[in-house]
Amino acid sequence: MNQPAPEGLNAQVLAWSEADLGVEGRVLDVVRAPATVLSTVGEAVDPTSAESVQLAADLVATMRVSPGCVGLAAPQVGVGAQMFCVDVSEHPKTRDHHGTFVLCNAEVVSSSRNEKAREGCMSVPDLTGDVKRASRLVVRGQLPGSGEEVELSANAFEARCLQHEIDHCQGLLFVDRVAGAHAIYARQTYL
Repeated sequence: MNQPAPEGLNAQVLAWSEADLGVEGRVLDVVRAPATVLSTVGEAVDPTSAESVQLAADLVATMRVSPGCVGLAAPQVGVGAQMFCVDVSEHPKTRDHHGTFVLCNAEVVSSSRNEKAREGCMSVPDLTGDVKRASRLVVRGQLPGSGEEVELSANAFEARCLQHEIDHCQGLLFVDRVAGAHAIYARQTYL
C-alpha cells in the first residue's frame, strides 16, 4: 500500500522514476555561455512525444554523470525546449525533496520568502553569484511520458534549484539575476 506523501510533497512526483520513460538516456554535451540557446526562451513541449521522452531520459543521464549537478535544463544541452530535471537529494543544503524528477512546461504558481544565496551553473563554469530567490515555491508542470499535470511545493534548496532551471527554460542565467558585478565571483576550485 502506498504511503501518503510527506506534508507539502507531491506523491506523483515522488513516485516518478526515469525508468518510467522506458528508454535509455544518452549523455549529452553541456553548452556554455554565450551560446544563443541559453538566452532564448524555450519552446513548449508535448510531454508525451517520443522526442520529449528521449530528451527527459538524456537530461537525467547527463545530470547523473556531472559531479555536483543538481539540475539540468534542455537549453543547457543545446535544445530550446521547456524541460528540465532536478535531483537535490544528495546535496548538503537540502531539507526535503522530491528525489529525481523531470518537468515539462513548468511555471511558478506562487512564491514567498526571498533569500539571497550563492549559485553556480554548468553552463557558466568559472563563476558563481549571489542570487535572491524565493525559498518557498509552488510549481506546476507536466511529467514526461504520461503528460500528467502536477503541482508541487518546494522549499529551501529545492525551491532555488527549480527557479534556476525554470530560468534556463526562459532564456535566463543566474548571472542575469545578480544585483551587479559585486555579486559575481570566480568559482573556487577544491582539490
